[in-house]
Amino acid sequence: MPVELLVAANPDPDSTLPYLVRVPLGTEGLVFRTKDTWPRTKAIYCHPVPVSEWPSDPRIVERVTLRSCARRGAAIDVVADRKREQRSQIVFTRGRGREMVFWQSPRTRKQARPDVRLPTARAAGIDELEIIVDAHERYRYKFAGKPVRTVSRALSCGDYAVTLDNSNGAGSDGGTGADVIAAVERKSLSDLMSSLASGRLRFALAELASLPRAAVVVEERYSKVFAQDLVRPALIADGLAELQVRWPTIPMVFCDNRALAEEWTYRYLAAAHEWARDEAAAIARIGLPSLGDRSAGDGSDSHVDGRDPAAPTAPGDDRRDGSGPRPAGPSTAEVRAWARAHDLEVPARGRLRPDVWKAWHDAHSGPR
Repeated sequence: MPVELLVAANPDPDSTLPYLVRVPLGTEGLVFRTKDTWPRTKAIYCHPVPVSEWPSDPRIVERVTLRSCARRGAAIDVVADRKREQRSQIVFTRGRGREMVFWQSPRTRKQARPDVRLPTARAAGIDELEIIVDAHERYRYKFAGKPVRTVSRALSCGDYAVTLDNSNGAGSDGGTGADVIAAVERKSLSDLMSSLASGRLRFALAELASLPRAAVVVEERYSKVFAQDLVRPALIADGLAELQVRWPTIPMVFCDNRALAEEWTYRYLAAAHEWARDEAAAIARIGLPSLGDRSAGDGSDSHVDGRDPAAPTAPGDDRRDGSGPRPAGPSTAEVRAWARAHDLEVPARGRLRPDVWKAWHDAHSGPR
């Protein structure tokens, strides 16, 4: 008969620890109250209780078949019989003058633990921020203790996003691009290195650049890049630097651990939401083209005058090397509106094709 670690729902409705974990050690086993079913992203506090607290008819939440479960000193090594998340350890220690028990994994044990206390103030003064979480995000941020309402939805890029008008629901494309004003791509260090080596990160940044604002947050310190054994650290550092030069409008922020990365994500999205709301009000007052209309494909081609850098220069102007001021000309929004009025197919946002600019100039240059 296989040895199993059992996780059941805590029948006590007043307890802040919603699970009971029964560890198959000794004749009767050990029972703990816990907050989660496995230490995936952080160490879990365990409250030891008598074996008699285990319900006679438990509502089993998870059964984990074990390859081994043995005590080693002041710790219990637990090895699950599966391909991922196999190893964990239940550690008996002392803290704050009393005995404490923590359930940790190799991943959570290696995480940096800076001596900081996260702020509780609302980001940008928003009473409740709606954050869209990509439906494919496996270990999603919970934003516990934050005035956040999460909505699961498929995103074309990024893992967490906000929209300008949450009351409108999904946009014309299901909320995957048109209504998103800012997004954050979450990366663990291992995922960052593998996606950089395979080229997936380059494509991810290209997609993020289509949004008005975007960022990449890494759940680790930058110094850990240089502590790798399986890959040359210089290759990773050079690759990250090249991507930042290629897409300077997409910051890559290294946080010490997952908790700080979650905090940064929350405050970045809140700030982007407020900025976009104020910007929309200003655009409505002064009649400027929208930010989405001015955004370029990779963030490096936008200009103050709103002209597309691919647009042909005015007749007689030979300053194609970038020297001297750019001649006055129409904005991208103006040419886009003219093209639509003349039944020319143009994208809803981003750069216009050179033939569209040529058609506009041909129509407005007059006889030569």
